[in-house]
Amino acid sequence: MSLMSEVIKIVSEDARLQGFRKVDKIDVIVGDLSNVLPDALELAFYYFQKQGLEILDETTELHIIREKAKAKCQTCMFEFTPDYRLALCPKCRLPNCLLISGETFRVESYEGCDEQ
Repeated sequence: MSLMSEVIKIVSEDARLQGFRKVDKIDVIVGDLSNVLPDALELAFYYFQKQGLEILDETTELHIIREKAKAKCQTCMFEFTPDYRLALCPKCRLPNCLLISGETFRVESYEGCDEQ
């Protein structure tokens, strides 16, 4: 609930600065290793949407973009999908891996209009 509340607050503040009275769509990137549960985020969004919080209404959409986790071994340069933030390389079995993607949680974009 608190994460979605912050997303809505950030989008609402920026939308008002842009002269929007209503937000039509919010795109949020959620990484597989971000510790954010997309289903919980969506449930919180629908709750706030029904409340008419900030500049949302019943037609506002939430689009969750899933970011796959990807890591690269700094020893053998093998790229793989890790299960955790800290992972052993499945090829050389060394713990010298760098997480490339999968931790992101951010508002990617939003669409709005100046009509209600």
